Amino acid sequence: MNTAAKLGSYVLGLAVVFGGALGAGKAVGPVGTPPPEDHAAMTTMATPTAGPTASAGHGEHATEQAKNDTPGGLRVSENGYTLNPLTDAIKPGEPTDFRFTVTGPDNKPVTDYEVEHDKKLHLIVVSRDLGSFRHVHPEMTPDGVWSVKLTLPGAGAYRAFADFAPTGGSALTLGADLAVAGDYKPQALAQATRTATVDGYTVTLDGELTPGQSSRLTLKVSKDGKPVTDLQPYLGAYGHLVALRARDLAYLHVHPDGEPGDGKTKAGPEIVFYAEVPSTGDYRLFLDFQHDGEVRTADFTLGAGDRPAVPTPIPTSTPTPTPSGHGDDGHSH
Repeated sequence: MNTAAKLGSYVLGLAVVFGGALGAGKAVGPVGTPPPEDHAAMTTMATPTAGPTASAGHGEHATEQAKNDTPGGLRVSENGYTLNPLTDAIKPGEPTDFRFTVTGPDNKPVTDYEVEHDKKLHLIVVSRDLGSFRHVHPEMTPDGVWSVKLTLPGAGAYRAFADFAPTGGSALTLGADLAVAGDYKPQALAQATRTATVDGYTVTLDGELTPGQSSRLTLKVSKDGKPVTDLQPYLGAYGHLVALRARDLAYLHVHPDGEPGDGKTKAGPEIVFYAEVPSTGDYRLFLDFQHDGEVRTADFTLGAGDRPAVPTPIPTSTPTPTPSGHGDDGHSH
């Protein structure tokens, strides 16, 4: 495995989190920390614990992430690389050809990327109330312009995360704000739950999120009351977990312990993840898994530490502007 959306009214409030490919990763910064476009300095709150190999996104780059003061996804630009959305008009519920570039230190679009988990770039788009989730995979033209058919369900503010590793450079997760025009009513964070249902499947989550410690999370997939033991590999794994901390914009990606074909990892019903969260708070988790040729997403809300997850109103504010150049090919929740 190689290393690797003006509004009538809307609100902000999203989330930040932890991650680890084949193990434990970490995010930093206290709950409620403003977006780093306005606050460049954030301090590390947790030290990685011993355990499986750490990673802060697709591929094995938690070490690079840990060196930064700011968690992945909070910056539109980092290490000379900048995420540049080229599409500035997105209508709710309508497929949009969403286009963007990633420019490098020479201010030119990057065209060479490492392949990580079967793709050169992974794009995740989440609404700031954490009710909508998209994980898609754009296609790139030779001149470095990425595009994907993207359908966002309603008006509001969204955050896009580009997860990639430029050839010869460190793996990065860059984030940019997107806006979908129209009236938007703030939604409370989904209630805490350890069971999710999607398309006839039931996914249960076992384990606790303990700030500053590597946490084992076990997700079990069943259908019609029977354990699913023939999960199919998707992007090189039996499951992919994205976790977002409420009220924050940091992002990291979690991958399971083990991989298909390693001689020890079973194809279900259990998918095991190791993750380290940096602080007490509310978290949203999105699990992608594939069965019968289709990728599905199960979602959960958990509280970390001594703070149980509860529905909370999303604060209203104006999103931080992000640079702009003036397809949905995946699955969604």
